[in-house]
Amino acid sequence: MTSQTTFYASQIIGSVIYDIHNSKIGNVKDLFINAIADPNSSADDFRPQVIGVKTTVKGQPKILDYNHITITNKGRTFKLVCSELKEAEESISSNGILIGKHILDQQIVDFNGRKLVRVNDIRLVSVASGTYALAVDIGTEGLLRRLGISNTVNTLLKPFGTSLPTEFILWDDVQAFDSTNFNIKLSRSSNKLNTLHPSDLADIIEDMGAASRQKLFESLDEEHAADVLEEMEPYAQAQIIENMSIDKAADVLEKMPADEVADLMDILEDEKVELLLNEMEKETSEEVRGLLEYEDNEVGSLMTTDYISFRETSTVEETLVELRTQKPKADEIYSLFVTDQAEVLLGTVSLRDLVVSMPDKTLAEIMHRKYVSVYDEEKINSLSSIISKYDLLAIPVVNRERVMMGMVVIDDIVDDLIDKGKTKKGGRAWH
Repeated sequence: MTSQTTFYASQIIGSVIYDIHNSKIGNVKDLFINAIADPNSSADDFRPQVIGVKTTVKGQPKILDYNHITITNKGRTFKLVCSELKEAEESISSNGILIGKHILDQQIVDFNGRKLVRVNDIRLVSVASGTYALAVDIGTEGLLRRLGISNTVNTLLKPFGTSLPTEFILWDDVQAFDSTNFNIKLSRSSNKLNTLHPSDLADIIEDMGAASRQKLFESLDEEHAADVLEEMEPYAQAQIIENMSIDKAADVLEKMPADEVADLMDILEDEKVELLLNEMEKETSEEVRGLLEYEDNEVGSLMTTDYISFRETSTVEETLVELRTQKPKADEIYSLFVTDQAEVLLGTVSLRDLVVSMPDKTLAEIMHRKYVSVYDEEKINSLSSIISKYDLLAIPVVNRERVMMGMVVIDDIVDDLIDKGKTKKGGRAWH
């Protein structure tokens, strides 16, 4: 093997393999690579290595041990020479991944660009220690190279001072999926998808084919799956839930805010909705059923029932300690609500009120007793003017007895106005 030879998988697949006497052994049908890191080595040092060659010898399918094959650059072509006709160990065919079958033309996630792209070719390098995958070619040149016309096209473009665009993604920055065997994850870490923001992963999943989309979603843990589902468009949400088993779908939905679940169930078949509600925990199920009773144009259909409330006897220090413990999301602390034992709304407290007040002050001493609220049965179109007039980020929602029912945050009003049908709420109430 030469000190360093770089080439593409498409330039090797289909090539002739010769023995040391220059007699033809067969043609390369595909290349096996080991995409599973040694548990004793560092993930940062791992590079997928070519470990076997799929071919046919005298009409019989064979997998040759790649350790006995050298690749020599012959200008625009490459010559493969097999020094010993030795078959690969059985573990290579069972654990290895075929570049042509499992990787080329598959969808991959570009983690730098946070997008889904297609594998057109694989760039490899041969060095003294072996042959390794360096990068994924997602450019036009890679696709035309596969068709055998990239050199011709580049020749035609040369008089115009241009050439085919090339675009690569380093192996470390991708994770690939094979729709027939979703256990194949080609990256340094099989948990790499968990590093993506839920909205980025939602966009990626929406761009996938139905089968890959479903398998990827179901590979996520329930908490992450719930966050991702919340960020997806309604059509994709419905497809995901419709194709999940009732028990698994219910487990994911229980991790979502009740109002998000209600919005999703509005677009599902009634029979499916009932099955899901019956499978979910009783408290969550009853909360969702209550939201589903509101008409689409009523405030109750837009509110979240997850709000933060305290008793008026709580001190500033106790309230701040509780907030630090619970670590609520940003939109959950637009306003804090003070309620009595019957959940009747008494007043509101802003985060600023807490920060500037003395620790021993009670909420009764600093809360705003004159506050703006809306009834759960009011029409949604009344919210925009209220939010604008009073410069509010969140509005408490009460019933006719002034009992807290939930709150509506400005994000949801904006989403409703542009007809996205998506909300971004969550959290829990405590006392």
